[in-house]
Amino acid sequence: MKKLLLIVPSLHQGGLEKVCAATARLMQPYFDVQIAIFDSRNIAYDIKGIPVADLRLPSRPDKLGKIINVWKRGRRLRSLKKREGIDIAYSFGPTANLANIASGRGTCRWLGIRSYMDMGNPRQIRLFCKSADRVICCSETICREVREKYRCDQAVTLQNPFDMKEVKQLSEREEAEIPWNEGRLLISMGREDTVKGFWHLLKSFALVHKKLPDVKLMIIGKGEFTAYKELAAGLGIDDAVYFTGLKKNPYPYLKRGAMYVLTSYYEGFPNAMVEAMSMGLPVIATDCMTGPREILEDRYGILIPNMCPDADFDPKHITEEERSLAQEIMTLLEDKDKMKHYQDMALKRAADYTAESYIEKIRAWAEI
Repeated sequence: MKKLLLIVPSLHQGGLEKVCAATARLMQPYFDVQIAIFDSRNIAYDIKGIPVADLRLPSRPDKLGKIINVWKRGRRLRSLKKREGIDIAYSFGPTANLANIASGRGTCRWLGIRSYMDMGNPRQIRLFCKSADRVICCSETICREVREKYRCDQAVTLQNPFDMKEVKQLSEREEAEIPWNEGRLLISMGREDTVKGFWHLLKSFALVHKKLPDVKLMIIGKGEFTAYKELAAGLGIDDAVYFTGLKKNPYPYLKRGAMYVLTSYYEGFPNAMVEAMSMGLPVIATDCMTGPREILEDRYGILIPNMCPDADFDPKHITEEERSLAQEIMTLLEDKDKMKHYQDMALKRAADYTAESYIEKIRAWAEI
């Protein structure tokens, strides 16, 4: 049985971390799987029964520290690969990719590009293309750009796997603790990061709530969200917005939703959106780089133009794009037939991202 090493900075929270954990579980029947991690604190994902090597080299804020970390991580990974007889080392995201490269050759190296934001560093992408046996992209758009712009024939697409049956089971495992027992609930999910565009969502929601007072908003994800809470207060909607914080099992919360709204201006492959779709939530999403258009195709959900990336926490400044999003939300909420149509389409599309196709691709590439 071939030995597969998955390399990830942490397993605390995030899309690439979740996909790494899912990959480990899915590949266990076919590989001897291990995970190498830079920092094992606060593991949020289920990796029970999977060996984990903690390199004990968490991120450092200073530039020199980052450079030293790459070198140290490479050394420790090289030792781990040699000791365990690793055949394939598959890394998730830029920092893990750099460590995989720094560990030297001797094993097959798969480097994962997990977000379109990674494409903003051409020098790094060139290094990945030069060093990798396979460059694994989470979306067709990213893969196409890597192949065409960097002439990287080893670039391939591997869209994230989803298990709708497991999501349903997890959604019923516990009850969501939210402040309201009644009303329709808009949901978005993601860490506190300006790339998620949550200030747009709050301002649009304020307009919705003014017209439809029963509608509430819940944002699921890690972070203090202090500036966003202050914005909500300034908009007069703080009693209608709930920031849940990090939830290891977000599915009972998604289950309570009426609609999922994505306002990111960059994504890779938005896991949270597909998870919401697998719960039957209709979706409104920005047509950002990349992911939503590839998933929704202008028929499985509603695409709106990408929104301004400049963070704006002034509650008095509401833009036309925020007014437009508010109108889209209200139109969908008030049209029962349209809601039912997009609920059905969400479930249909989520079913396309099966674990089986994910497994088949990796096995083919590994020649097993």
